[in-house]
Amino acid sequence: MLLLNQRPEHNQPLVAADAESLGMAGGERAERYLKARHDDAETPLHALPALAGELGIAALHVKDEGQRLGLGSFKALGGAYAVMRLVLEEAGKWLGRDVDIGEINDARVRQIASGMIFVCATDGNHGRSVAQGASLVGARSVIFVHAGVSRERVAAIARFGAEIVEVEGGYDHAVREVARVGAERGWKIVSNTSWLGYERVPGLVMQGYTVIVRETLRRMAEPPTHVFLQAGVGGFAAAIAGHMAVMLGSRRPKAVVVEPKRSACVYASAEAGRPVTIGHQQPTVMTMLECAEPSLVAWRVLARVGDAFMTVDEEDAVAVMKRLARPLGSDPAIVSGESGGAGLAGLVRAAGDRHMRKALGLDRHSRVLVINSEGATDHGRFAELVGMAPEEVFLQTA
Repeated sequence: MLLLNQRPEHNQPLVAADAESLGMAGGERAERYLKARHDDAETPLHALPALAGELGIAALHVKDEGQRLGLGSFKALGGAYAVMRLVLEEAGKWLGRDVDIGEINDARVRQIASGMIFVCATDGNHGRSVAQGASLVGARSVIFVHAGVSRERVAAIARFGAEIVEVEGGYDHAVREVARVGAERGWKIVSNTSWLGYERVPGLVMQGYTVIVRETLRRMAEPPTHVFLQAGVGGFAAAIAGHMAVMLGSRRPKAVVVEPKRSACVYASAEAGRPVTIGHQQPTVMTMLECAEPSLVAWRVLARVGDAFMTVDEEDAVAVMKRLARPLGSDPAIVSGESGGAGLAGLVRAAGDRHMRKALGLDRHSRVLVINSEGATDHGRFAELVGMAPEEVFLQTA
C-alpha cells in the first residue's frame, strides 16, 4: 500500500521546537558529544550497484548502522546521547554554571550522575542504548521490557548493569507503565516516543540520530533523490527526513516512510490526518517496528517532510535480509536484522510496481539512500531467518 502525503502542512517549515532539535546547531552538538566517546567510529556507507541495476535506478547506497558503537543499532546514537545531555544539565544546576561534554568524567559530575535513575521502555535496541549511556556516566538505569523482547536482547541490556522490569502486553503498554512509574518515583524518563506534555527528551533522542545524516552526506558526491525510512513510532524517520530538509532545503530527497503492514500506525495516522492508535495486530517479524501509536513529535515532523507512506509484508523483510547477506556482483554482504532492512524492502516493492514508481518519481536517474538500522541484535533469530550465522556473512567481506 502506498499513500502520498496530502496534508495541508506538507512541505511547510518545521515548527520552531522541531527546527531547533533537528537543526544544524543540534546536529553539530550531537556530533561533538559522539566524538567525546572513546568508542566513536563512523559507520560505513555502501554502494550496491548490482541491486541498483536490478531495481532500475541509477544508484543505491546503504548506511550500515549495524556497526554503531558496539550496540548493533542506530539507537546507540539516541538514548545514550539524551542520557549524557540530561546528566550535564543536572550537573549544571548543582554547580551553578554550564557543564560541557568535556567534563562528563569529572568526579563532581559523576557523583551527581550516581544519584540519577534513567528509565525507558524498549523493544530491545533503545533500552540497550539508555542502559549503556547510564553506565558510561555512572548513573543507574531501569528498563521495562514486554513479552515480545527476546531473551538475547534482554541479556544484552542487562550486561550494562540495568535493572530489568518485565511487563505484560506490548511495547505501547510498557511505555505507559514507564510514564506512570517514572513520574511516581521521580526517575528520568528517556523515551524514544512522545506524548502530550512530554516532548523535549524524545526530541533529544531524535537529535542524536541526525549524526547519521551528517556522516552520510559528507560521503556522497551528490545528495540522494529518494530516501526510504522505516518507522515504528516514527522518531527515526522524522529525525532523518527532518535534518535532511534543514541541511538541503529545496534539494531534499523525497522521503518515503515504510512500516510493517501488521503494525502501521504512522500510515494509519496519515490516512486519518491525525495521530491514531491502531488495534492489536498479529506480531510482525520486524519486531523493532511493532508500535501501535506514533510519537507526537515524529508525526508533526513527518506531516511536513514525509512525502509518502507505505507498508511491506513479512516476506518482504525476510527477503531483504537474505539478499543483503548473499549479494550479487560487486555488492558487499551486509548483516541486517529483522527490522534493519525494512526501508530497503519498501524500495524493492515500490521499484517493482509501475504505479508506485510513477507516483514516487523513481526512474533510471534516481539515487536512493536506505539505512540498515540494525544488525543481528538477536543472532539466533537472524540465523533462523537467513540460513546463515552473522559471522558467516561477515566472512564474505573479509
